[in-house]
Formats: sequence, C-alpha cells, structure tokens
Amino acid sequence: MDWCEKNYAHSSYVAELHNTISNIPCIILALIGLLNALRQRFERRFSVLHVSNMILAIGSMLFHSTLRHVQQQSDETPMVWEVLLYLYVLYSPDWHYRSTMPTFLFLYGASFAVVHSLARFELAFKLHYVALLLLCIPRMYKYYIYTTDAAAKRLAQHFVATLILGSLCWSVDRFLCDGVSRWRINPQGHAWWHVFMGFNSYYANTFLMFCRAQQLGWQPRVVRALGLFPYVKIEKPKRQ
Repeated sequence: MDWCEKNYAHSSYVAELHNTISNIPCIILALIGLLNALRQRFERRFSVLHVSNMILAIGSMLFHSTLRHVQQQSDETPMVWEVLLYLYVLYSPDWHYRSTMPTFLFLYGASFAVVHSLARFELAFKLHYVALLLLCIPRMYKYYIYTTDAAAKRLAQHFVATLILGSLCWSVDRFLCDGVSRWRINPQGHAWWHVFMGFNSYYANTFLMFCRAQQLGWQPRVVRALGLFPYVKIEKPKRQ
C-alpha cells in the first residue's frame, strides 16, 4: 500500500518522511499519559493502553519509512489490538464474568495477528477495523451523556473533532491524490491524519481515565499541564 507522499523525496533511507515523523506527537502524548497513569497509580489497563498507542505509532513509523509488507503488519496489527483494549476498558466495568472478556479478546487478537501475517488484507482489514470501532461507540456515548463535568465533556468533544478532521485528511490523501499531486505544495493529508489521531487517542484515554476514576470514587478533575495538555488528577480515599 502506498500513499500520496512522494517516495524517497527527502532521504534515500526513508520512503515517506512526513508520514514517518508525523507519528512523533502520538508517542509524546502517549508518554505524557503513561507517566500520569503511573504517577497516580491508575489501573494497569490504562498504562497498557498508553503503551499500545506508542507501539502503534512506532509500527506506523516502520511501515511508512520502508513501505514493506512485514512492516505493514507492525502498523495494522497493533491498530486492531488497540481497539480490543478499548473494548475491554469500555465494557469490563459491567462485565460479570471477569476472566472471560480478557481471555476472549487476547485469543481474538492473537488469532488475528496470525491470520493477518499469512493473508494480505486490504478492504477486509478496513471493514473489520471499522466494525470494531463501531462496537465502541455505544459505550462511549453512554459515558458521555452520564458525565456532568464540563471539562471532561470537552475531552470527549475534542475526541470526536480530531477523529472527524483526521478522517477528512485521510480521505483527501487517499482518494484525491491525483489532484493533490498537481498542487505546488502537497498538504500531506496522511501525515495530518497521524497527528490528529495522536491527539484523538490521548483525548480518548484521558476521558476514559476520568470516567473510570469517577466509577471508583477517586474524585477526578481535569487539569492542564503547562496550560496546554489536559490530564486527570485524582484524590483517592485514604483507605485506598
């Protein structure tokens, strides 16, 4: 699979320079989220979720720097694993059989990795990925409507906004490449997709951390580091 950026235009070592370095914001934001989760001792699921964002970004860098099939797996397989993690975080609080969900999701993710490494999906992969994302929407919407905190609601709104903007950039780069290629300056739509999705993942993780902290009675509130990056600050009861 190739994208609209000209290959090896800036370096003989990197196939798509903009599509490669545009993953760096995702890594930085995921690191900020991970440090916050570890410092305040959030549940391990959130640390794993932030790490999965980093792994996905690194896999994307490997793919876009080489455009090889084996590196494509390092991009697409973590995409599916990440959504499976979101499904666990979203639905596990109300799941009565605690061991069945993580076991099923782990086996599903492992099976997908094996099958995807043997068969080269394109359209089927996209449809499968979108279907998994659609499973997340009802629960995310439920969390949103039951959240009364205005700052937390803005996190969810920013999550939706970055998803829409990123999808528009992806679509322009993918479907209007012939026209875009004739412009004097390529807007690098796929690179902007990476940037927006880095923020998208960060907003999603932060919103879910707020909702989970609220469920556990940790008195969460959304504050900003350096006046820029929102994160969740909690106050656990002394007995915890």
